[in-house]
Amino acid sequence: MLDLQQLRYFIAVAETENVGQAAELLHISQSPLSRQLQQLESRLGLTLFTREKKRLKLTPAGRDFLVEAKALLAHAERVKQRAADVGRGKLGTLVVGYVAGAVHAGVIGKALQALQQQVPGARLQLRSLPSAEQFAALQRGELDLGYTYAAPPVESGLASVLLLEEPFVLAVPADHALATAESLDLNGQPLVAPLSWPAREELLRACATLGWAPDVRYEAADPAAALGLVAAGLGCAFVQKSLVTVAGAMPVVLRELPATFTLSVQIHCVHQGSPSPLAHRLMMVS
Repeated sequence: MLDLQQLRYFIAVAETENVGQAAELLHISQSPLSRQLQQLESRLGLTLFTREKKRLKLTPAGRDFLVEAKALLAHAERVKQRAADVGRGKLGTLVVGYVAGAVHAGVIGKALQALQQQVPGARLQLRSLPSAEQFAALQRGELDLGYTYAAPPVESGLASVLLLEEPFVLAVPADHALATAESLDLNGQPLVAPLSWPAREELLRACATLGWAPDVRYEAADPAAALGLVAAGLGCAFVQKSLVTVAGAMPVVLRELPATFTLSVQIHCVHQGSPSPLAHRLMMVS
């Protein structure tokens, strides 16, 4: 493997054509510099210089090697600078997990926009994963950051910050009686339940506190899919309030729920105990 310091010595001598002048520029004595050049020639198996009237002249092989040496040093400097930028959070790649609710609430979009303004060179990989799978992926080091519906278990060793909490609303077909009813009663009503959050059991318990016993007939992968089923007249669905803009283009009415409805949508930013500098930047703008 080539010694980068020897390459610097070689370039200095090649450009000055004089060991004494090169030694002054490099702040070393002539003897060590000469030995370094000899070692480089020995390592390469090449004669890099010839002596002409007390000056050193590059051989054809030396001229060719000078071009490559300069290119190699320039590349090494770029690698060094890139590593420093990554260490300062000015560059790098982030792998980020998220739940659909973080997208619909605008949390991820705003955070990533702010990060791109601060760190234009940052690269991002987004992975849609349920909260529990994000916790496991963070523990395995497969994610740098996660946006989840819940805080991680204490025993996971992960840390989190609550970014957002918003209420659920009830989405009903525009031509459904509940769209204009003075009070809501979901007893026996067909319901589209989400596959992620809230869990079916928790959703039904929250309904029970209001005396409701809806009929869960469908399950949807995400809130937007649930709204599509509601728009088709297949049932009602509990969705986060920030989906009002999505629902506005559909034949769907969003009804406020009683204040005693105990569930809400929470979005947490979850990370390892010592996030990378770039992950820390994203946390700060979330």
